[in-house]
Amino acid sequence: MSTPWPPIGHEKVDWVPSGRPTVGLRAEPLRAVVFEAAVPPLIHDSSPAPSAEVAALAEDASLELTRFDATLGGEVAAFAPLLLRSEAVASSRIENLTATARSVFTAELGDERKRNATLIAANTRAMSAAIDLADDLTRASVLTMHATLMASDARHTPGALRDEQVWIGRSSSSPVGAEFVAPVSSRVPALLDDCLAFARRDDLPVLVQTAVTHAQFETIHPFTDGNGRTGRSLTQAMLRSKGVTRSVTVPVSAGLLTDVDAYHRALTAYRAGELDPIVRLTAEASLRAVANARRLVDDLHDVRASWTTRVTARSDSSVWRLLDLLVHQPVVDAATAASRLSLAPSNVYPLLRRLVESGVLKQKAEYKLGTIWRADEVLSALDAFAARSGRRGEATALS
Repeated sequence: MSTPWPPIGHEKVDWVPSGRPTVGLRAEPLRAVVFEAAVPPLIHDSSPAPSAEVAALAEDASLELTRFDATLGGEVAAFAPLLLRSEAVASSRIENLTATARSVFTAELGDERKRNATLIAANTRAMSAAIDLADDLTRASVLTMHATLMASDARHTPGALRDEQVWIGRSSSSPVGAEFVAPVSSRVPALLDDCLAFARRDDLPVLVQTAVTHAQFETIHPFTDGNGRTGRSLTQAMLRSKGVTRSVTVPVSAGLLTDVDAYHRALTAYRAGELDPIVRLTAEASLRAVANARRLVDDLHDVRASWTTRVTARSDSSVWRLLDLLVHQPVVDAATAASRLSLAPSNVYPLLRRLVESGVLKQKAEYKLGTIWRADEVLSALDAFAARSGRRGEATALS
């Protein structure tokens, strides 16, 4: 049985409506009402103690994450960006932001026509920023993650803590009767600093510490939007800073996608003082993510092997390096390919043409982007990874 964890408290707060009209509704009444806002406990000196069963599961999952990171060996440099992008896509899907792999890669080349794909591309950049800041788990680093994530969202202030009340559920115009009402904004800076002080400790089991940090962060809800995606970026930064992963981003969010309702129930249980649900869910999500990521890597190896049988060239031809690039960057324009291969653009076109003729690539003129080339077999493997993430019972076996 787990040791009790301090539950959140509550405080009564006056809600004074703005009086502004709400979408599709008449103006809010100006009569002040009272609601209850959460008062999370300070946790920086607390020691979480889940049940023995859940603690053992978390330790197994932590070791499995480390094992997967190590098994990629010399392929780490190539697979790391692809796995990071897969985590960003999965984290976005939890917020109901979905897009095909093709749309996301095209957005990264500058196509802004599909909003979801553009937001997911921003989430990829936020994940990357989180990894770069893994050794600096402070308020400043979290603000940088959020600023990167929300840079193109004019409705919110990127990289700034909220100065207004936020809540989840029921009415969009009032926190009265909401499922969860976050702490008042004046409490946010101290609560966030306390949460990150807990995250920096080096005397706790890492996956337990990571799960608790994430749940506490989501309870604080420090931003007006982007809390979930920023919090999951922080999770990846913690795994890297603690040495659980050293080179790759294991798509843990993909594991959470198997049961998003359970994820939200675990956060609710945490706020009531129960540790086991969020720790168990994080551990199980990590195990599912590793199994799913291994299958993705195997699928991509198969794709690359099939290309070798279709392409004929001298052993020193740059076409082989282009094939290696396409496994991990399956949508390119000529400038991107040339830059990544350190070739002049004029020398890339013949290589791209050869791969179109071999059936490896398809070519298309995109609005405002010019001509792009895509490797559909890689994109299909990535979409299959995303589909497995959202189905119960898939990708659970360890190998």
